[in-house]
Amino acid sequence: MRHMRRGRVLAAVAAVGCGVLALRAAAVQPDVPDRSGWHWYKGNTHTHTIESDGDSTPEEVTRWYRDQGYQFLVLSDHNVLVSIDALSRTFAIPERFLLVPGEEVTDSFDAKPLHINGLNVTRLVEPRHGTSVRDTLQRNVDAIREARGVPHVNHPNFGWAITPDDLAGLERYRLLEIFNGHPFVNNLGGGGAPGLEDVWDGLLRAGRRVYGIAVDDAHYFKRPWDPKAPKPGQGWVVVRAPRLDPAALMASLEAGDFYASTGVELDDYAADATGIRVRVRVTGQTRYRLTLIDATGEVRTADGPEAHFTLTGRRGFARVRVQDSNGARAWTQPVFLDGRP
Repeated sequence: MRHMRRGRVLAAVAAVGCGVLALRAAAVQPDVPDRSGWHWYKGNTHTHTIESDGDSTPEEVTRWYRDQGYQFLVLSDHNVLVSIDALSRTFAIPERFLLVPGEEVTDSFDAKPLHINGLNVTRLVEPRHGTSVRDTLQRNVDAIREARGVPHVNHPNFGWAITPDDLAGLERYRLLEIFNGHPFVNNLGGGGAPGLEDVWDGLLRAGRRVYGIAVDDAHYFKRPWDPKAPKPGQGWVVVRAPRLDPAALMASLEAGDFYASTGVELDDYAADATGIRVRVRVTGQTRYRLTLIDATGEVRTADGPEAHFTLTGRRGFARVRVQDSNGARAWTQPVFLDGRP
């Protein structure tokens, strides 16, 4: 592996979990700590068991993700903090599979469903309720922070509950679901409401440091034949961290050191203030389009599995979306071009 000038690009090749993810990545900002030797870990941060409204036990759910080659999993039942101690003794494999404690803090205001995941919380977080949608969300974000957890805002368009203005006024969060695998959460928007990717870009243009995640929100593991069932394997994140432990993963998620996917894997991903380089792991005869999106709304595309987009002279942010010919996508996290962390 080679280092670019001033240490801005720090490459690592990692053998991860049950397969090999040969992925090189660069620091998003200059003057960051040396990340050579860090690894990439595939994980899901939103799924359910029979402890709330799922159809499978925590053991069955954990086994599914481990056997499918994920490296970490958050069980996030509604207002339930599933004990992972016994599960970890049975399923955890050092540097290959990890369970992280979590909960979907489930609240409402004016009959609107308001759900926020708490990742790596130290205790059960009870919903705090509030005087408006935004106030309810903020109280629950703050409660998750008080429990030393990392919040991510779930499926804003579910029940058309959370508007872009609500998210713009919300503080102390960095993670937003831009894809949720549940079939009825309105990821793409409609009827005048924007899709979640557009909502994300609006927040970024307003100067918010928000990173986009993809999740399963799986409830049913025993109905693979049912198109209306929220099933596993729909969306995930691939996180770069120095080791497979909860604190390291949480730090990387909140720093935007990951990409999100619904099926596209990356073999090469490098980004800094001068450019973004992406190379897709090609599958069969699948074709790819890579799209650069920036703060001005300008879109540049490249057809094929590989592209290098230069960012010289741009302001605000820039990110890349990968679309494959069978509908799967991947999203890199934004590069911020104003020098702020």
